[in-house]
Amino acid sequence: MARWYIIHAYSGFENKVRDSIIAEAERMGLSEAVESVEVPTETVTEVKRGKKVQVERKFMPGYVLAKLKLTDDVYHLVKNTPKVTGFLGAGGKPQPISEKDAARYFGGVEEAKNAPKREIHVDYEIGDSVKVLDGPFASFNGLVEELDFDKNKVKVSVSIFGRATPVELDFEQVELVR
Repeated sequence: MARWYIIHAYSGFENKVRDSIIAEAERMGLSEAVESVEVPTETVTEVKRGKKVQVERKFMPGYVLAKLKLTDDVYHLVKNTPKVTGFLGAGGKPQPISEKDAARYFGGVEEAKNAPKREIHVDYEIGDSVKVLDGPFASFNGLVEELDFDKNKVKVSVSIFGRATPVELDFEQVELVR
């Protein structure tokens, strides 16, 4: 019976590990023992250059989920895959996770795909110099004073008639001055 296992891989190489395991299983005739190999991802909203962008991000960086009928051959196939450091489990012994836990990982992934998270990443921080893109202060430059991720607002100090004036703007109304 196939069970879900978590495979630890080098961060950034999860997709390559997934593809390698699937290809090697086919080459060795173990495709029926390797039912599924997945890299859980989620969709998040980031602000880049003043625009909101939907980005796919790994839900569990450095880990790959695999539904395997764990035989000695399958174990060695996974362990000998480049960029794999091993299975998650005590003492290097593969520890399967329950269907419920696997569903939770994929449930979270499905929720993220259906409704993107409210988490937003911006490419500027407090103290950075930014340019206002639109609104009454368009083309003004200023310094970021505060970031409010709950309201998706940034407080920027702009110089108006020689005085520093704090202005609250949306994340996408400013971009980092490079």
